[in-house]
Amino acid sequence: MTEKEMKRKVVGGLFWKILENGGAQGIQFAIAVILARLLTPAEYGVVGIIMIFITIANVFVQSGFGTALIQKKQADEVDFSSVCYFELALALVMYAFLYLLAPAIASYYEIGELKEIVRVLAVVLFPGAVISVQTAYVSRKMEFKGLFFSTLAASVIAGGISIWMACEGCGVWAMVGQQVIYYFALTFMLLLFVSWRPSLVWSLQRIREMFGFGWKLLCASLLDTVFNNLYGLFIGKIYNEEMLGSYSRGEQFPKLIASNLGAAIQAVLLPAFSSKQDDVAQVRQMVRRAIRLSSFVTLPMLLGLFAVADTLVLALLGEKWMICVPFLRIMCISYCFWPIHITNLQAINAMGRSDIFLKLELVKKALSLLALAIGMCFSVYGMVAIKAVQDFLCTFVNGAPNRKLLGYSIWNQWMDVMPSALLAAIMCGGVMGFGCFLGETGPVIKLLLQVFCGVGLYVVLAWLAGMESFRYLETMVKERLKGGTLGR
Repeated sequence: MTEKEMKRKVVGGLFWKILENGGAQGIQFAIAVILARLLTPAEYGVVGIIMIFITIANVFVQSGFGTALIQKKQADEVDFSSVCYFELALALVMYAFLYLLAPAIASYYEIGELKEIVRVLAVVLFPGAVISVQTAYVSRKMEFKGLFFSTLAASVIAGGISIWMACEGCGVWAMVGQQVIYYFALTFMLLLFVSWRPSLVWSLQRIREMFGFGWKLLCASLLDTVFNNLYGLFIGKIYNEEMLGSYSRGEQFPKLIASNLGAAIQAVLLPAFSSKQDDVAQVRQMVRRAIRLSSFVTLPMLLGLFAVADTLVLALLGEKWMICVPFLRIMCISYCFWPIHITNLQAINAMGRSDIFLKLELVKKALSLLALAIGMCFSVYGMVAIKAVQDFLCTFVNGAPNRKLLGYSIWNQWMDVMPSALLAAIMCGGVMGFGCFLGETGPVIKLLLQVFCGVGLYVVLAWLAGMESFRYLETMVKERLKGGTLGR
């Protein structure tokens, strides 16, 4: 594949992946807003507690095989089918474990309803196992168009049913239903829209080969997932489910932005990096481009969200959710560092250095424990603020190996990020000042005016500064309008 063809394939894949994430998450966001008005923070907190355990169990189910399938130079039907069946077997084991653990979880949090919720919600492990293989195939073949339509359809189906359940007074079970229906619907839709189907083939030897790469990612992912959810576990126990629901809701908005763009970058760039892993100079150039572009897009969205946080919550969720505004603003700062985190880690994986990936996770988790210990000496807001500081420090940890692997130091990375960060900070200040000027304007009108102000200000600043990422995106859009190269 020529460099031009690779560029078209990467850009086209990134377009459909961002569209898939944005479309599905946009629908899920609208559904979440409706549910938030129908349900209480405490009810959100109950599901938040369970999803922590489901997420951790799902790490064991996937075991790093999805990344191994993408990274492997030659992956065939035997590889994909073997991983699918192996992950389904692991899902059965983890479901049985959660089923038995459910009474203890309910007793620990002193919420009797948790027992039944755990046992019902844990069934998502089975479709999740299949989906992980399906998305690995999509990423490897860059068939993101099919993924877009699948996630869109699954989101609509699950969202519509969950809203009906909430209106019927089902309470917390409306959100449980949304999760279960979404996973099964997505699996079915991917079978329709993506060209891969599991075959009746199996090879234990292939599993062993990929596990040699994947076990390090399993350990790293397990550490990352456990530590990322430690705050939720502690907030839910030390405080109450209402505070956990407020924390989860406050995190949801910035996470929606960072994780969607991050997932798009990860899904598209890992196979692209992997295909060029023998050409260090080209991988370095691709990593630098990824950090610049993702920062240029992500930072203004997160800092803009920081600026309109109070107006947004009041307009969309209502007065009862204003308690989540401090969490929202703190997590906006925390997620600003994701472009550096994700791009560096994907480059390391693409170079086949899962050993370094695991070592980085061990170092970062030591920092996480220290941050959590310090944070617990403060209020719940102080605890989350310390986490944001820790996320900043971890950019230096994640960026350090690529100084040797790619010749791209963390200092150079921050220099590539700083122009976007500076413009985004100026825009953030401008939007907050404009919000003060608007005063007691109705929250919906005020939010729309602030968003319009922020977008216009950032675009003008980027144009005046002659930002390279702005020109690059402008060129890509023009190519799309002319020849449709993004969709190829």
